[in-house]
Amino acid sequence: MPVVRLVLLLLLLACGISFALFAVTGQPRYKRFGLVTLKWTLIAALGFFVALFLEREFG
Repeated sequence: MPVVRLVLLLLLLACGISFALFAVTGQPRYKRFGLVTLKWTLIAALGFFVALFLEREFG
């Protein structure tokens, strides 16, 4: 569980750095990378919380 939390935190940190680089440089590749990373981070977090819920309910 701590490993999953650490990975999600690092992914969110990567999103933040990417958006900061976009704000500084104005290059759209940083914004695109940040949005894709944010999308997959949210999907992974949702899957993690669904697994926790199912474990609590049926485990």
